[in-house]
Amino acid sequence: MNVLLVSPGHPDTFWSFKHSLRFLSRKACFPPLGLLTVAAMLPREWQLKLIDLNVSRLHDRDIEWADYVMISAMLVHAESAREVIARCHTAGKPVIAGGPLFTTSHDQFPEVKHFVLGEAEDLMPELVADMIAGTVKPRYQSPKRPDVTQTPPPRWDLIRMKDYAVMPLQFSRGCPFNCEFCDIIVMNGRVPRVKTPQQMIAELNSLVAAGWDSSIFIVDDNFIGNKVKVKAFLRELIAWREHYKGNITFFTEASLNLVDEPELLQMMAQAGFTRLFVGIETPEEDSLLECAKVQNTKRNLLTAIRTIQQAGIEVMGGFIVGFDADQPNIFERQFKFIQEAGIAAAMVGLLTALPETRLFKRLAAEGRILQQSSGNNLDGVLNFVPKLDRELLTNGYRALLKHLYAPKVYYRRVLTFLETYRPQPRRASITCEDFMAFLKSLWIMGVAAHGRLEYWKFLVKAFKRNRAAFADAVRLAIYGYHFRRVAATLGGQAVPSELDRQFT
Repeated sequence: MNVLLVSPGHPDTFWSFKHSLRFLSRKACFPPLGLLTVAAMLPREWQLKLIDLNVSRLHDRDIEWADYVMISAMLVHAESAREVIARCHTAGKPVIAGGPLFTTSHDQFPEVKHFVLGEAEDLMPELVADMIAGTVKPRYQSPKRPDVTQTPPPRWDLIRMKDYAVMPLQFSRGCPFNCEFCDIIVMNGRVPRVKTPQQMIAELNSLVAAGWDSSIFIVDDNFIGNKVKVKAFLRELIAWREHYKGNITFFTEASLNLVDEPELLQMMAQAGFTRLFVGIETPEEDSLLECAKVQNTKRNLLTAIRTIQQAGIEVMGGFIVGFDADQPNIFERQFKFIQEAGIAAAMVGLLTALPETRLFKRLAAEGRILQQSSGNNLDGVLNFVPKLDRELLTNGYRALLKHLYAPKVYYRRVLTFLETYRPQPRRASITCEDFMAFLKSLWIMGVAAHGRLEYWKFLVKAFKRNRAAFADAVRLAIYGYHFRRVAATLGGQAVPSELDRQFT
């Protein structure tokens, strides 16, 4: 059996890191973990080929070779996925579609005849048998959540690791919180299911054996969703690092209540976690209460962020504007908070109502839904009727991004972070790739790009203020270049001057 697995192309967003990849000579940020895991559930004797459209082209000969085409996609991949599906349809090849896009929006793809909805582990034996028999059903959906301790290690042999900047692993699925706008609980539930520590160490060793020696993204919905079991894993990971002498570090996503567990925070730092994405959303308490972001309420957000930074972990923050409780000054408040917190990677988006979420259902009941979400909260398009004036909201959002990533403002924010940041002692040396990225930054940002004088000033100040974190400062400067390019794509009409003045 010949099976072609296709990962659609990713649009240019904050998370694509497209413009920073040129510094590293890599093609994409990370490979499609879902497809690599599904591939591991297919019979070993089958012939598999994985095409990631973020690193290579899909040729007609690839489609012709396949008996079946499996495609997995998120909402943000919809346009690329449609193109792939159309090509397969023209070639007369059956498509089996899965992933978040099709789980919540399969009714938008009438041209697809076969869907795997939700998680795949419990469904694969039946699907494989039907593929062999040529009797693939229109829909496969398990009535229960699978046991992830039975999930096999990904098929790393199907990718070229040098194409990617980061490798992904997964420890858990699900999140105990119930934020109104979030679709995590729709996909993976509110009871976190975790792999065993031994299972994770085995997966980690498989990556090392495949030649990986760099950053690893633990892609969990909320890494600390089950605090008891994550501590058990961290103990094993710390022990593993005592023997491992390479360059591997980790980053992940977790809720802000991590700061309520000093031991857990310290264990993460000791285990090699250097970055953490946190959904902060907004400094407006009423907006946090509106969306049920209870883990962020009744606490000093600035103090919480600085606690993580002082532990040696950089905070990457997710922020949202457009809540019903937001006031016209929300853009200025967000700007001030992000600057004071020293959150360099501040990923700000317009609120979007994702399919099947509580937010979507509430707004639909209120008659406020206008269209399906693209899944890209950076596209500057509201898919619902907001309480704030629509033009004020979209213009204010564009003005906020414009000023957050202006070189002088961005570098000032990184320097604020460096004042608080206490990096863990570095065990790994600077690699040749790191040094080459630094040299490229001197040319691209120090000579060719807008804000070059500000970059040279920043390098001098960063070296003086926190020499131990100079490599982090360079990395964040490179990220800033990407964020600035992405923010510029919003374009459109000029931002009204009265909005510009809010940030000056």
